[in-house]
Amino acid sequence: MPGIKFFVNLSVKNQELNTEFKTAINETGVFKVISQEEKQEPDLLICELGENYEEELNNLQLFLDKADTTEIFLVSKRSDPEILIQALRIGIKEFFPVPLKPELIKDALNRFKKRYEKLQHTTSGSSGKIYSILGSKGGVGTTTVAVNLAVSIAVNQENPSVALLDMNIIFGDVPILLDISPKHNWGDITQNIERLDEFFLANILTEHATGVHVLPSPRYLNNHPSPTPTIMETLLDLMKNKYDYIIIDLGQSMNETALRIVQMSDLVHVIAIQSLPCLSNTNRLVNSIVEYGYIDKENVKIVLNRYLKKGMVSLSSAEEGVGKKLSWVIPNDYSTTMSAINSGKPLYQVAQKSRIVKSFNDYVEKLLGVENIKRKKMWFF
Repeated sequence: MPGIKFFVNLSVKNQELNTEFKTAINETGVFKVISQEEKQEPDLLICELGENYEEELNNLQLFLDKADTTEIFLVSKRSDPEILIQALRIGIKEFFPVPLKPELIKDALNRFKKRYEKLQHTTSGSSGKIYSILGSKGGVGTTTVAVNLAVSIAVNQENPSVALLDMNIIFGDVPILLDISPKHNWGDITQNIERLDEFFLANILTEHATGVHVLPSPRYLNNHPSPTPTIMETLLDLMKNKYDYIIIDLGQSMNETALRIVQMSDLVHVIAIQSLPCLSNTNRLVNSIVEYGYIDKENVKIVLNRYLKKGMVSLSSAEEGVGKKLSWVIPNDYSTTMSAINSGKPLYQVAQKSRIVKSFNDYVEKLLGVENIKRKKMWFF
């Protein structure tokens, strides 16, 4: 069977629906429908949900608990919110309402294929880098730096896998800066930590046009458990195997969870501005996380944001204030930055040839190494 990579078991009693699925599956050239009598283990199980949905979903959960790699898609004449939520919680990957749309089936199969390929990448033994962005105080542009660093890494490499994690509880602005409306956030992970795997994670993250995969924070207070250090360790260990680069917007948080993230980070970028009180805060913050053993001093990078050549504090004075050499100086470009924020676009999309975008590109080149830079052409509409 040349070209066949995935085997599908169709448990759909409605003959019309069954035929529609078979047609869409066979047209892909890489999926093949197999019968239950065949000994071949299915990669994908497509089930029709009947009237007794609670019992059927419980049975599917038992199946998923035992299955190693099989995914499940559901089709149902009912699409009540409670059914969709329960299906998501037990690990169902796709849900098709009736009447079926062939293009939605093909899209779902393509997503399955991408998840499988990501999983293969995971098992190849690669380990991603964690770059945390930490504000020395509020209002220094931590989220702006995190978002645009993630985008710069994504657009400066051929096929990178980049994730962006927003740890600002309630006040996370990452979706606003990227003009996306995620259906999920890391609250869904803390509430379902026992089901966390590569496939579940892939469904929770939202992909931006630049290729960055975003895991936002909750936008409101709810009953989701807070992300504990143990939960974050589990999540980041998984993400390191799935993504080449994980950018984490820590905001100004220094609780136990944030400190565990600092411990797991390859680099921590501490954001400061040309202000003596801010530089003093930066000095104390860096000394604290280094002296208490959360991270080695050489892995802490000081970033001076919104730099003005005619500012009251010179670069040499700034370095003296923080007690460490500056790793990255981002020029002040208020109009471009505000234009990007207000339009919900990364700086790269708003002013690709601006000084501030060049600053991000130059730092990424320094961070990743010149030999790893292969800028790809991207078109945005």
